[in-house]
Amino acid sequence: MASARQVPFRAFNPRRGLNPYHSPYTIIDCGDIPISPFDNALALLQMTSAFLELGSRKPVIKHASFPKPKLITLGGDHSIALPALRALNKIYGQPIAVLHFDAHLDTWHPAKYPSAWPSQQSDFNHGSMFWMASNEGLIINGSSVHGGLRTRLLGWEDYEDDTNQGFLQINADDIDDLGTRGIIDIVLQRIGTELPVYLSVDIDVIDPGLCPGTGTPEAGGWTSRELIRILRGLESLNIVGADIVEVAPAYDGTGEQTSLVASQIGYEILTSIVGRGLAEMDVQKGSGNEAKAHNEL
Repeated sequence: MASARQVPFRAFNPRRGLNPYHSPYTIIDCGDIPISPFDNALALLQMTSAFLELGSRKPVIKHASFPKPKLITLGGDHSIALPALRALNKIYGQPIAVLHFDAHLDTWHPAKYPSAWPSQQSDFNHGSMFWMASNEGLIINGSSVHGGLRTRLLGWEDYEDDTNQGFLQINADDIDDLGTRGIIDIVLQRIGTELPVYLSVDIDVIDPGLCPGTGTPEAGGWTSRELIRILRGLESLNIVGADIVEVAPAYDGTGEQTSLVASQIGYEILTSIVGRGLAEMDVQKGSGNEAKAHNEL
């Protein structure tokens, strides 16, 4: 029910001056990806195949700003980022920069995220998917960012492993010194506006006092207002895919506050993707008109 208000009616976003559902772009709910709950390897294959098939479709309106479909995925387990990155790597023919908002690194070696029954399948989990993606060459080393970190570690070696995978770390406490504007500037300086970006939002980046409905809550997180303000400031990023994950309704309050925040985050991401596309269309139209006027002169 928390996403019931996310409909084209009364969806005008005043901060951007647009209704993302009323634009030249077509927004489609593709439904659920059917996956096996019993076999991690099969589930990974099923998700990768689905992302690849959806992301390879021809856009309804093909334009330079939207040469391919852009996918926003609602989780579920954070491990969905790995099949998404595998698919995007094939679709775009290159590694992807990752902007990851989370309390946790999620770049742990599988051996540091132990299973009672170790196996190749158990290596794939919601704490190791970026480690796997990095080792497969799916992530642009040196251009990716974590934001909102306040995780518990095995030791300093966890940060060292993370740095070796090419991530810049922004801790939750940094917002007190830098403010939202400072964090926005750091991200834009690190990633730029041209690289293809996968935006991954774990709802536990927000303090559990505001978003309790998640599996691994950590005290001391950002507020929903702070995260939304940061996301709004990053509209110029070239987002090619995104996810909002780790929302666990069973742990949420009766007011569904976690789901409400996740729904709003999805709306903001959608608005930003559409807004950047429309801005690029306006620039290209302007260039075309200038060229036409020059020819007429």
